[in-house]
Amino acid sequence: MSAPAKTAPPDPVDASASTTQLGNESDDGDVLLAAMGYKAELVRTRSTWHVAFMSFVLASIPYGLATTLYYPLQGGGPAVVVWGWLLVSLIVLCVAASLGEITSVYPTAGGVYYQTFMLAPARFRRAAAYICGWAYVVGNITITLAVQFGTTLFFVACVNVFEKEPGVGIWDASTYQVFLTFLGITLLCNAISIFGNRWLHLLDTFAIFWTFAGLIAIIVTVLAVAKEGRRSAEFALGGFEPTSGWPAGWSFCVGLLHAGYATSSTGMVISMCEEVQRPAHQVPKAMVITVIINTVGGLLFLVPLMFVLPDLAMLVALPSGQPVPTILKSAVGSSGGAIALLLPIMVLAILCGTACTTAASRCTWAFARDGGIPGSKWWSRVHPKLDLPLNAMMLSMAIQIVLGLIYFGSSTAFNAFSGVGVICLTVSYAVPIAVSMLGGRSQVKGAKFSLGKTGWVLNSIATAWSIFAVPLFCMPAYIPVTASTVNYAPAVFVGFVVIASIWYAAWGRKNYRGPPTETLDEVPAAPAHTASPKQD
Repeated sequence: MSAPAKTAPPDPVDASASTTQLGNESDDGDVLLAAMGYKAELVRTRSTWHVAFMSFVLASIPYGLATTLYYPLQGGGPAVVVWGWLLVSLIVLCVAASLGEITSVYPTAGGVYYQTFMLAPARFRRAAAYICGWAYVVGNITITLAVQFGTTLFFVACVNVFEKEPGVGIWDASTYQVFLTFLGITLLCNAISIFGNRWLHLLDTFAIFWTFAGLIAIIVTVLAVAKEGRRSAEFALGGFEPTSGWPAGWSFCVGLLHAGYATSSTGMVISMCEEVQRPAHQVPKAMVITVIINTVGGLLFLVPLMFVLPDLAMLVALPSGQPVPTILKSAVGSSGGAIALLLPIMVLAILCGTACTTAASRCTWAFARDGGIPGSKWWSRVHPKLDLPLNAMMLSMAIQIVLGLIYFGSSTAFNAFSGVGVICLTVSYAVPIAVSMLGGRSQVKGAKFSLGKTGWVLNSIATAWSIFAVPLFCMPAYIPVTASTVNYAPAVFVGFVVIASIWYAAWGRKNYRGPPTETLDEVPAAPAHTASPKQD
């Protein structure tokens, strides 16, 4: 019996071009997915607004700003809070637009990982995609961890608005109590994501109306009551009193972690591309719309708080590191009034944790199905009854719980979690944008969401921000540094880099192929993920 003739491997450039051409001809998500080499395994139930609402919940303004308000207050006060938020939001709008343009060409749950592979030159596309994929997965997992841990600390501070006496809360949460609360919140969010999967888009829709109702209640109440008086506009919009120990200019920059954390979820929603009917149109639009909504919502939340801000030194010295409950109680003059205003943010915190859990599971699953994670065969399975990647979700949750143990060694563990999440996601967003620029932006010409002549400018701003943000968020929030206040973000980041490097050297260098469009030594990619477009 004669051996079958070898099939010539597809040219990656041609594959990219054909995908782009098909993307211009078809809006159907399953058709595009098949052209990119995958079979449809998830149910497409989300509309443009559903994706926008989920993206909004991933950032969860005002929750995302409330849990990290300590950093800009210590970095300089109102000037860092207000103008830092506006500055970073405008930069992140450039990031969202840049990623949106690329996503309209390559709309897959692999997100920036797949995009990097398709955009990079053939010589180093596997390595570039592998690095980007690990950064994207680690970023999703650790930012989800930061959300769950931030919710824990925030809930403790909310409970303590009911004081036994001034400055003494009713719950002096010990380390193990904080960890167990974090564990309970993490399990709850995973349970909601698993058993409420088919209704998550309704939760996201509810969340946006709930959020703005809560924002209106906070704005009207704190400005109308203002029990301790109102600050001048000069202070509320321009007061600058750094207490971090850093020089004034750098202190302002370190305080940008607040805005960087709240906007770091911008590209996470790309992982939902395979649950949207027309991802090439819907996801890019949703990403940009959400940044605009978040920017406005953030200003509506932050500016009124700056007008009723109590003593800045007292807020920075709070043991909880959560100033918002104290600010609201000071403004309304009662514990009951404060908890009523905090309730919308507390509910939003759980919804945010659920959305992040969902997004993290999808990107972990997408990277695993291409062999990028040890044990990929197990993590790439989709549960047949639940219609979700349950194993990948459990892996993500397990890693979060293990990393949560850092809190037993450092009271500022939350800084590490949020820091490494921002670092990894920032790197993963920058890689496909930078690679696209190195290729002269040739592969995004004709994109459904085209930036046109502004593309170079927006891409350059997005890349420059990434180069600046990575070392910035490795810095401790304040100096001098002690063993309990050191920023563990660089250590966690390096730890994941080491794991990824060892796995690549031991297995990936010879076996990792990347997405199914890749060929290795003229052998076509494994057909397990390839499929013809679905037939009606």
